[in-house]
Amino acid sequence: MATSPSPATTFRLGGDLTINRMGYGAMRITGDGIWGPPQDHDEAIRVLQRAVELGINFIDTADSYGPNVSEELIAEALHPYKSGLIIGTKGGLLRTGPNQWPIDASPKHLREALEGSLQRLKLDKIDLYQLHRVDPEVPFEQTLEFLQQVQEEGLVKHIGLSEVTVEQIQQAQQYVKVVSVQNMYSVDNRKWEAELNFCEKNGMAFIPWYPLAGGNEEALNKLTKIGQKYNASKQQVALSWLLHRSPNILLIPGTSKVKHLEENVQAASLALTLDDMAELENLGGGSSDAE
Repeated sequence: MATSPSPATTFRLGGDLTINRMGYGAMRITGDGIWGPPQDHDEAIRVLQRAVELGINFIDTADSYGPNVSEELIAEALHPYKSGLIIGTKGGLLRTGPNQWPIDASPKHLREALEGSLQRLKLDKIDLYQLHRVDPEVPFEQTLEFLQQVQEEGLVKHIGLSEVTVEQIQQAQQYVKVVSVQNMYSVDNRKWEAELNFCEKNGMAFIPWYPLAGGNEEALNKLTKIGQKYNASKQQVALSWLLHRSPNILLIPGTSKVKHLEENVQAASLALTLDDMAELENLGGGSSDAE
């Protein structure tokens, strides 16, 4: 049975930052509804430290996770940062309560968000600053002009976008070099397939959030069946599929448990066959309201 070509283990973000494709998303080290501190503070610290020990050198967070909590924990656990560790954060969402995510991508709010992130993360410059959402109430040009300005000020090295269309990426490219796109994507949710393909053709990272099949019974059954052949979980198969799907995909699965973190990292060594990939390729649909 032919094995699918082994996926690359690293990606060059923006042409100058080498990132291990298995990263970590720090949204889940907060309280219920991504609100307040985690139930187990010490375990959250252990997760972050263990991630770096396992070779993860890309951590994705946002000022809205907590709010502020995720960024504060990252600094507590990891500062001073190991050489080569890349922290990407996001701005553009407000928090009014658990599971509530109003959008505000006005330059005024983004300035406050960015300055807060720099302070909490104890950084002079953010390696990757991502616009969390395009704000329908703010002209996109104003948001892009702000991102261009803070990059020129030296506060941000690289700029990414989240939940954007190809057209919006192209519009943003008139102002800044877009190095990453973070859209919802998984083995059973291909809504942003065109955007993934655009990123691959243009050398941009594609960072799928909510990367695991959720609630799609057909997908879960197929993932479980394939996983049984390798003594792997359905989650590990879903992550491996993403690594095989495109060399531009960077994974940021999140967890608040060290054991789960270690299982996610093991997915990077799972070699799927061409038959496995073909069986999973025709899955699609499904969505989530997860942020």
